Amino acid sequence: MTRKRRCAALAVTTALLGTGVVLTAPPGAAGAAASAAEAAAPAAAGATVVGETWLDARTVDLMIASPAVGASLPVRVVLPTGYAANPDRTWPVLYLLQGAHDDYTSWTRETDVVDFLAGQDVLTVMPSSGPTGIPTDWWNYGSADAPDYETFQVDELMGVLQQRFRAGTKRAVAGVSTGGYGALAFAARHPGTFGAAASYSGILDTTALGMPTVLDAIVARERLLPLTLWGSHLLNRDNWNRHNPYAQARALQGTGLYISQGSGLPGGDFGNLEGALLEGTLWAQAHRFTARLDSLGIAAQVHLYSGGAHAWPNWRQEFKASWPTLAKGLGLS
Repeated sequence: MTRKRRCAALAVTTALLGTGVVLTAPPGAAGAAASAAEAAAPAAAGATVVGETWLDARTVDLMIASPAVGASLPVRVVLPTGYAANPDRTWPVLYLLQGAHDDYTSWTRETDVVDFLAGQDVLTVMPSSGPTGIPTDWWNYGSADAPDYETFQVDELMGVLQQRFRAGTKRAVAGVSTGGYGALAFAARHPGTFGAAASYSGILDTTALGMPTVLDAIVARERLLPLTLWGSHLLNRDNWNRHNPYAQARALQGTGLYISQGSGLPGGDFGNLEGALLEGTLWAQAHRFTARLDSLGIAAQVHLYSGGAHAWPNWRQEFKASWPTLAKGLGLS
């Protein structure tokens, strides 16, 4: 198990034990290598590209100054193989969101997504969600300067992609863990923006039993005050509900959905006990969320499977299983 996976799993243990040292600073931006010589380029919504580093003919890392977050954030962009040969074409956009305590490189580091999507006629983007991996507009006691990763990813980043990479209007979003939360939250909070959304082991009911504790632990793991996320899950319940995919599920009508979640222990991955424990912690809320979809008559492809762990071996399989749903939402099938 990698150190990052171990940290993600231990976040739950930290919360349950009531430990963790926290500070008052809001979430900062993750760093990334970028070309210092690259000239800054303005984009829609005030975002500015301040760095650009090409890793190969199809993959580029951008550093984008985000007014919404108040920091510069790294984003990895992967072009389709036919990009250069079609200079007048626009491309649908697939967002792939990181998990907790990881970074924007996780999808290319842990999967074969670059090769898998090579011929799929889609522009793939992997933005930073900050150190916690929770892509949301932070509350931070109502401060106007609280970092807003949601606006960065949904609005500012899209402006950059349209200006620099001929992004079209069709979008889909998928994510692991807290990125799975982001995928469903984005789709629910911005109805009609994303043709499809996929969650792999995501936190889809943030107020379900034990989930505020899990989220508090993720925030505390980065030495941040849990209340800076959305406030108290009791005293600021309206704000929590506004960000909760479960509470906003009605808005998912018409969006292609793929939901996967393992049961973890018992029957989990005994080579990754921490990951299996964390996966099991999310099992009940996944059932609750999919039952909510059923009650609303919202169609979804659901894979709730026995065993598994909160880890990439499962998520790699689930991403490929979800591709038909994502492709349809992108207008590719």
